Amino acid sequence: MPVLSETLSPEIARRVIRIQTLTLMWMSAEAAVSLAAAWTAHSPALLSFGGDSAVELLSAAVVLRRFHRPSGDSEAEERASKIAGALLFVLAAFVILASALALLGVVEARPSPVGIALLILAVVVMPWLARQKRRLSGFTGSAALRADAAESAVCGYLALIASVGLAVNAIWGVRWADPVAALALLPLILREGWEAMKGEPCCDAD
Repeated sequence: MPVLSETLSPEIARRVIRIQTLTLMWMSAEAAVSLAAAWTAHSPALLSFGGDSAVELLSAAVVLRRFHRPSGDSEAEERASKIAGALLFVLAAFVILASALALLGVVEARPSPVGIALLILAVVVMPWLARQKRRLSGFTGSAALRADAAESAVCGYLALIASVGLAVNAIWGVRWADPVAALALLPLILREGWEAMKGEPCCDAD
């Protein structure tokens, strides 16, 4: 990935640092709450979402560090991206296992009001964060920031799909809706992991 321009204005750098700091705060809460709710409710969909949130937390931290030290080593950024991609593949394996256990009746996915509330918030917050990061990536020419924006957009899609599965389970008691929603998230998780391994954004949302 290219090194950031040395002519980057202090105001733009501050704006990037602010949005990445906000991302770190939100993703920390999002990952903690969703993973705790996944454990309590035995929810594969929340496990998928929480695991992806934890990986995006790593990505946001890498970008924040890069703007604090704009002339830093781009190889470190690429290495972190590959680690994030590998973690997403590990997450996908856990999602498959948890979904299979739920579908086979070994564990029962229970309704999670806390999880649903968090996912609804994420559906609103993540697209907004993605838009801010895409705008700033245009000012900075940062591929890392644009990749992070793409990950935020994907997180919003994940939240929407997962919330549908949890809502169907909570309202109609359809137990298989939760693991099926988790399996529906797999293509996005795997795509994001693959693109992260290549050091590229997973998608280019307008």
